[in-house]
Amino acid sequence: MSTKSSGMCLLMCAAAVSMPSLADLPTEIVIVTSSRVEKPLSTIPNTVTVIGQVELEQQLAVQHDLSTVLGNLIPGFSPSRQKMTNAGESLRGRKPLYMIDGVPQSNPLRDGGRDGRTIDPAMLERVEVLHGANAIHGLGAAGGIINLITKKPGSGLDQSIRLSTGFQTEDVGESADYGVNYSISNSFGQSDILASLSYRSTGIAYDANGDIIGADNTQGDTMDSESLNGFIKAGYNWDDQRIELMVNTYDIESNNEWVSVPGDVSEGIPSSAVKGEIEGEGARNNVTAISLNYTNDEFLGHSLRIQGFRQDFEATYGAEAIPLATFQDPAYGPDLIDQSQNNSEKLGMKITLAKDDIAGLPVSLVYGMDLLEDKTWQALIQTNRAWVPETRYLNYAPYAQAEFTGVEKLVVTTGVRYEKSKLEVDDFTTLASYGSRFVEGGKPEFSETLFNLGSTYQLTNAWRVFGNYSEAFSMPDVGRVLRGINEPDQSVESFLDLTPILTESTEFGIEYSGNDVKAQLSYYTSESDFGERLQRGADGVYTVNREKTEIEGWELSTQWAVTDLDLLGLRYAQAEGRYDSDDDGRVDSDLDGTNIAPDRLNISWDRAWSDAFNSRLQVNYLFDRSVKNNSGTTINEFEGYTTIDLSTDLAALGGTISFAAQNITNEDYYTYYSQSSPNDIRNFKGLGRSFSLGYQKSF
Repeated sequence: MSTKSSGMCLLMCAAAVSMPSLADLPTEIVIVTSSRVEKPLSTIPNTVTVIGQVELEQQLAVQHDLSTVLGNLIPGFSPSRQKMTNAGESLRGRKPLYMIDGVPQSNPLRDGGRDGRTIDPAMLERVEVLHGANAIHGLGAAGGIINLITKKPGSGLDQSIRLSTGFQTEDVGESADYGVNYSISNSFGQSDILASLSYRSTGIAYDANGDIIGADNTQGDTMDSESLNGFIKAGYNWDDQRIELMVNTYDIESNNEWVSVPGDVSEGIPSSAVKGEIEGEGARNNVTAISLNYTNDEFLGHSLRIQGFRQDFEATYGAEAIPLATFQDPAYGPDLIDQSQNNSEKLGMKITLAKDDIAGLPVSLVYGMDLLEDKTWQALIQTNRAWVPETRYLNYAPYAQAEFTGVEKLVVTTGVRYEKSKLEVDDFTTLASYGSRFVEGGKPEFSETLFNLGSTYQLTNAWRVFGNYSEAFSMPDVGRVLRGINEPDQSVESFLDLTPILTESTEFGIEYSGNDVKAQLSYYTSESDFGERLQRGADGVYTVNREKTEIEGWELSTQWAVTDLDLLGLRYAQAEGRYDSDDDGRVDSDLDGTNIAPDRLNISWDRAWSDAFNSRLQVNYLFDRSVKNNSGTTINEFEGYTTIDLSTDLAALGGTISFAAQNITNEDYYTYYSQSSPNDIRNFKGLGRSFSLGYQKSF
C-alpha cells in the first residue's frame, strides 16, 4: 500500500500527520468512547475525532496545552484561555465531559473550570472526541465527550525520554519553559507495566508588543508555574481475561510571584503583571485518578468489562490583591482577603456486557449499569468558611444499546438509559455578601429516561450518510446555584434551579472517503428547555441562570493528499446559540463568548521533505462575532484574529529533534474570553511569537 493511500484512511478521524508514519497505521479506526466497546468508526452515526499520538506530539511541540491542541484540530471546540482555568471552554456550545480512560474528570456539581487540566498530555496515546450531547457515559456530556486515552505497555522493554524548552525573544530567561518526561515499560510473561514521570516549569508570557501578559491570580495561570505528573499502568493476562490498574496523579501550582495589574478596557490598555507577593496560597490543581479494570471476553457468551474508579480533585484558587466584594464579612473587618478551594471526591463503577448475534439475529447488544457517588464542597480557606456546602450526589443508571446490521450497507443503533439520582445537602447559611441567608437542606431525587436513535448508510464505497438523535442528562452547577441564594426561606428540597438539565441533540452528516480526498459535512442542533447560562457579576464572580437554550451549527472537515508527500487540511465550524431572556418560552438573545465558541477556520499543510524531516504549517482564523440582546441591540463585539504556527521534526542524534514556532507572524490580539466578558482585571492579550525546541529518544 502506498504512503498516500494508506494515509488517507485516517484523514477524517484526526488532523494531518507526518506522511512517512502513515504506512504503519490501520486502515480502519476502532474506538471505544462512542459505545463502550470497540467499534469501527465507519459504523458510528456521530461525528467523532480521533487524535493519534503522532498528531499529539506534533501539536505539543507547538504548545504544551491540551485546550490549544483540541482547538487546533477541532474548530467546534472553544479557543484556549491560555491559563490554568478552562472555564467557558465548550464543545458545540455546551460543556463536554472529560475522562481519562473512562474515569470522569469533570465536576458538574461545582464546575470550577479545571477539568481540562488533570493530566500531562505526555501521558496520552490518543484522544477520542465524541461530538454532541449523549448519555453513553452518564453525567455531564451535554457538549460531547473528550476521552483521554493513556499509553499502554509494549511487548518488551522500552524506555523513552523527552526534553523540551520554550522561550520568547523579549526575555529568554524570564520566559523560558523547561520540561522532561521519562517512561519505561516492560512485559514479564503474562504481566506488563508502564511507568512515567513528567516535570514542567513554565516562565512568563509576553504579548506581541513585548509586554508581560496579565496574570490571572484567582482562576490560576500556567505562566510562572510548575507541574509534576506520575503515572503507572500495570496489568495481568490469563486465558481470555485481564485485570489492569491505572494510577495518575497530577499537580500544577503557581509560584505566586507575580501580581496582576489591571488594565483599562475603555482605553484599550491590557492587563499586565509585576513581581510581587499576594496573600495566601498560589493557584493549584492537585488531582489523583485511580481505576481498576477487569475484562473477560468469554463470560457466559458475553464480553464483560468492569471498571471501578476513584478521583480526588482539589483546586485552589488564588487571592486577588484587591479584596473581592463577594468575600467581605463585617465579622472579619474591612478589606478582607480570602481565597477558595474546590474539592470533589468521586467513587464509581461501570459494568458493561456485550454480545453479538442475539438469538442468531444480526443484532448486537451492549448493556450494563453505572454507579456514582460524588461528594463536592468549596471552602474559603483563609477564614475556614463554607462557600458551597458539602453536596453528596448519588446516581445509578442501567442502560442498553442495540445495533442492527441485517440490511446490507445499513447500520441502525438505538439505546435507552435510565438515570436515577439523589442530591443530599445539609442546612447551611450563605456568605454575608448574599445576605447570610439560612437555607434548609434536603434530599431531592431526580429520574429521567434517555433515548438515542441513529443510523449510518453506505451509499457507495466512497459515500456514507449518517444521522442520530440523542439525549444527555446533567446537573446544573449545583455549587454555584447554592452559594448564590440571596432570597429568604429557601429550601434545597424544592429549589427549582437544582433541576437537572436534559439536552436533546440531533445530527445529520455526509462523508466522502476516496483515495486522495476525505470530506465530512455535518449539521447539528442542541436544545434544552431548562438549560444553564453563565453570567459574570461586577466583581468577576459568575452566577448560573437557568433558561431555555438552543444551539445549531455546521462542521466541515476536508483532507486532500495533493501528492505522496503533501497533505492539505481544512476544518471549519459555525455555530449560533440563543437563550430565553424573559422566560416567555422563546429564545430571543445571543449566547456570549463564555457560553459558545466563535466561528473558526483551521487550515493545515503537512509535508514530508524526506524520510527524516517533516513539517506542518497551520493557520487558525477566528471570525468576528456580534452578540445581541432581545431588543436586537449589539451588547458585545468580538474582533477575530489569525494565528499561524509551524512545527518541524528531524530524525537525528539517535532520536527526534523538534522545532516549533507559535504565532509566527506575532499577531497582536485580545483573547476571545477577554473580549467576550470584558473587565479591567482580566483584559488579557494573547501570546506573542514563541519558540520551542525538543528532543525525544526511545531505547
